[in-house]
Amino acid sequence: MKVIEKIREATSGNADRVVFSFEFFPPKTEDGVDNLFEKMDRMVVYNPSFCDITWGAGGSTADLTLEIANRMQNMVCVETMMHLTCTNMPVEKIDHALKTIKDNGIQNVLALRGDPPHGQDKFVTVEGGFSCALDLVKHIRSKYGDYFGITVAGYPEGHPDVIQDGVAPLEVYQSELAYLKKKVDAGGEVIVTQLFYDTDIFLKFVNDCRQIGITCPIVPGIMPINNYKGFLRMTGFCKTKIPAEITAALEPIKDNEEAVKAYGIHLGTEMCKKILANGIRTLHLYTLNMDKSALAILMNLGLIEESKISRSLPWRRPTNVLRVKEDVRPIFWANRPKSYISRTLGWDQYPQGRWGDSRNASYGALTDYQFMRPRSRNKKLLEEWALPLEKVEDIYEKFMKFCLGKLKASPWSELDGLHPETKIINEQLGKINMKGFLTINSQPAVNGKPSDSPSFGWGGPNGYVYQKAYLELFCSPEKLNALVEKCKSFPFFTYMAVNKQGEWISNVDKTHVNAVTWGVFPAKEIIQPTVVDPASFEVWKDEAFEIWSRGWAQLYPKSDPSKKLLEEIKESYYLVSLVDNDFVHGDLFAVFKDI
Repeated sequence: MKVIEKIREATSGNADRVVFSFEFFPPKTEDGVDNLFEKMDRMVVYNPSFCDITWGAGGSTADLTLEIANRMQNMVCVETMMHLTCTNMPVEKIDHALKTIKDNGIQNVLALRGDPPHGQDKFVTVEGGFSCALDLVKHIRSKYGDYFGITVAGYPEGHPDVIQDGVAPLEVYQSELAYLKKKVDAGGEVIVTQLFYDTDIFLKFVNDCRQIGITCPIVPGIMPINNYKGFLRMTGFCKTKIPAEITAALEPIKDNEEAVKAYGIHLGTEMCKKILANGIRTLHLYTLNMDKSALAILMNLGLIEESKISRSLPWRRPTNVLRVKEDVRPIFWANRPKSYISRTLGWDQYPQGRWGDSRNASYGALTDYQFMRPRSRNKKLLEEWALPLEKVEDIYEKFMKFCLGKLKASPWSELDGLHPETKIINEQLGKINMKGFLTINSQPAVNGKPSDSPSFGWGGPNGYVYQKAYLELFCSPEKLNALVEKCKSFPFFTYMAVNKQGEWISNVDKTHVNAVTWGVFPAKEIIQPTVVDPASFEVWKDEAFEIWSRGWAQLYPKSDPSKKLLEEIKESYYLVSLVDNDFVHGDLFAVFKDI
């Protein structure tokens, strides 16, 4: 969705609602990229209207920016806007970048002239390229029509190139305003401003824009002060005016990084309060790839709360334009959403309303991608899971400790720790794991919880959500036989079991799809976003079994006996999906008593 549409949608029913967004830049190292995505995952749960990623000076990070933008849109699942500059970019490279992001379902571009490449003082037009952002805006509109939402930059104090002795001459400032209007008239739909620290200058800029007929949203760019030297470097580069009271406040604490950061949060909060008090309903936070200050400002403003993270669905949907209507998924990938997205890329259509209504292409094959992990997660797994295993009970204990929250990572999960709802049943999970039923996915029964429930809620206000109790686990053939026999006494239970070789045991038909999560909301059809689908289970089992090797056993040296024990379990155990369809009075754990 275009940024302008997201802003309009968010504020159409509530003129007082404030929308916010975050900016990031491409890190220089692989570890930096991993850390950036961890921060993004933490920040996007607060539902920013969009996030943007910068284009390095002189196009120096072009390939990395394209890669990060794709992952943001399709894996982090946040509406993504990519910066695109004219620096060192002939039209062929510009079109390559635009085609790439369009193919990846991205609709938003921030069109910029760009800074000179490193080592150069002035911008020089490259042969076959554009000399200014206006030319870039015109090109995007002429070649791609209305597909892209185009954002342009605004400079409340004037562009740094024209600032002399701390100010832009009045005539030059007015000329820049006229140029900004040309960018908007050519197709720019939103203006995001350069950073500033004098809010009066920003408010005057907004008024000046309105006076010459610029009516689109003007989004203030807020850069929290995180450290003193960085603040001086950035304001010096941008020639930003620093009010005397800010200098006075920083001078005595400039060598105390924590004090500077606390002041930066206070200052950012007060700036935003003044901006919001003057009728502006959008905020754009330049994060510098740091999460704490930006989130603290939003919390101070009452725009976000840790205990009130809203979800439109139980899982995050990619903002890719091709998947905007997707609202049904198999439950099996609940803890591996990025893997699910990667294996369903390129489907002609995505399930909407009912899983069975969609005739999808087959799932993508397993590749190395499904087993890649950020280095920090790999380190955590090494610390927690790569300990000597002498007997099968040592494996039971690992699963039990994860369910009780004593371990923070699991080879079968891309997430940190447990879902909040899992903590309600973690004691029961711990007990059955110590019996040899090794759980990798679960949800408790829910009978009409409010849709704003901190643990269970999703889907918007004034609704009710429901769940059937669900367990997914590994167990030995002997334990499976005992479980199947016990299930005969529980008529509401349905199960599927399959081993690595594909031997199937079940009391349901392979064509029967079972909705295990649904919601009821005002003026809407019932939404059922999570299902148990036998065909998808057969696909998932290959991935689930492979994790024994490529997710866990590979943490050990080649000749380690622990590795052999894990491989034996992979070859002999069954993967089991178990549903208690009585979500009102049922007790899924009752079947494990006396086994």
